[in-house]
Amino acid sequence: MSAYKMFDRSQLSLSPISSRSAEVRFRDVAMDPERLRSDFSHPALPVLAESIVKASRCGATVLLMFGGHVVKSGCSPVIIELMRRGFISHLATNGAGATYDFEFALCGETGEDIDHDAVSGRLGLWEEGGMINEAVAAGAKEDIGWGEAVGRYIWEHDFPGKENSILATAYHLGVPCTVHIGVGCDTVHELPSADGAAMGICSLNDFLVYTQSITRLEGGVFLDFGSAVAGPEVYLKALAMARNVAHQRGERIVHFHTAVFDVQNIKDADNYSATPDKSDPRYYFRPWKTILARTVADGGKSFYIKGHHDETLPALAKLVFEASKQ
Repeated sequence: MSAYKMFDRSQLSLSPISSRSAEVRFRDVAMDPERLRSDFSHPALPVLAESIVKASRCGATVLLMFGGHVVKSGCSPVIIELMRRGFISHLATNGAGATYDFEFALCGETGEDIDHDAVSGRLGLWEEGGMINEAVAAGAKEDIGWGEAVGRYIWEHDFPGKENSILATAYHLGVPCTVHIGVGCDTVHELPSADGAAMGICSLNDFLVYTQSITRLEGGVFLDFGSAVAGPEVYLKALAMARNVAHQRGERIVHFHTAVFDVQNIKDADNYSATPDKSDPRYYFRPWKTILARTVADGGKSFYIKGHHDETLPALAKLVFEASKQ
């Protein structure tokens, strides 16, 4: 027993998600992958598109990691179409991305009035969040990952929006979609149903599934859309593990492309493939030093694309679809 007093979650009062003031409705933001329109352009996008097509044809990993705002911006149908056409071999997200995806599938809306709910003490305390914890608990008993467990729950419980769910579609198609949590970072961790052991088992399993995909990154592509903490940190550790084993076999994982899609202003840097100095505040923007610099220093190539996800992702997808026809 801990020497310190712990908060008793049985004291919490939960509310139905229907009583929440939703921030985003899927029908208002969802993109149509058959009618992709984007005026966004960047010289790196055609290069990345060709690399993605080439990697998908030769069996190398194309891993797309996304933060929660990618889901909230309506990009799910585009990601799903990329996956369905075989251009993404692995998807990964954080706990927020998984929660937003789950809520869109369940009730067609997500997000909440944080300013109001944080003050009122209702933030994240929605009854339906317990369904995610139920799925994870079941997944832990079967020793599977968070993404597979939650995706299966959405698909097999026939949620109204399951066809628009990244996790559910990935489960249905047999494409890994892994979830990388930080305990206490996500609303479902607040709930009495949250089981730390189950959460740990499922997210660790997903980390190992992710790392296995990274072992095939030679000749592949790693894309990070708006995941500023989990994205670079999980990638860095997984790549170290994959390279450790590769070195023992006399192999290398060095020739691949990486790309960061975000809104940080680093375009004035002389060379973003070099780690910024520690005196520069941008040093602490992990995607730069990890994804754009350190891990591609011995043979890879990196790109930084500044823009909003609802502009950059469809622009890239459109070029991938076009390049695949050549």
